[in-house]
Parts: sequence; structure tokens; C-alpha cells
Amino acid sequence: MTEIKFAIEGEDAIQATEELLAIEGITGNYTVESEDIKKEAVITTVATIVGLVGGTIAIAEQIRKWYLEYKQNQSGKRIAKVLIVGRNGRRLLLENATIEQIRQILES
Repeated sequence: MTEIKFAIEGEDAIQATEELLAIEGITGNYTVESEDIKKEAVITTVATIVGLVGGTIAIAEQIRKWYLEYKQNQSGKRIAKVLIVGRNGRRLLLENATIEQIRQILES
């Protein structure tokens, strides 16, 4: 199975990535990249999804729910952006993505 990658950037990228990988039906791992930009640390994680178990619609819904929780800054959690790179190289920013667009990336 070819891998699907999620690049997650922001202050709480590590916690967000761990929660993404905890979604039922998703298996994978991640690495952390950090760089200092003008005295401010930018944390980026790259999660590699190696397995999806179950329906992609249900997983896409869970991914959208996970993203909205972080973007709406609930419980003080913060991420700046999330980029999904599908198996075929297609890219999708989750900013305004629909569940259908997420599903298409997961399936392609």
C-alpha cells in the first residue's frame, strides 16, 4: 500500500498528530521537523498513514472533525495548517476541504 502523508504545522502539531493517528481505522507513524524562524519555533509533523481500515467516508468525517476541533481553537489547541498528500501525489489543504474531497484523497 502506498502511503498517504499529512503535514501538520503549528504550536500543537505533535499533539494533533498523535490524535490524528489515534482515530479508529487509521494506522501510521510520524516524524517531527522543527525550525526557528525569527526567534519563533515552527513545529511541523509529517504523519504517514500506512493503513486505513473501514469506510473512507467515516474516516474522512473523523479527519474533518479532528481538523475543525483544532482550527476552532477548542481547549487551547492550535495548528496553523494541514496538508494531505495522496498516493497519486494529489495535494489538499484541509482549510476549506469537504468530506468528499478528503475521501477522494484517501481513495486515490
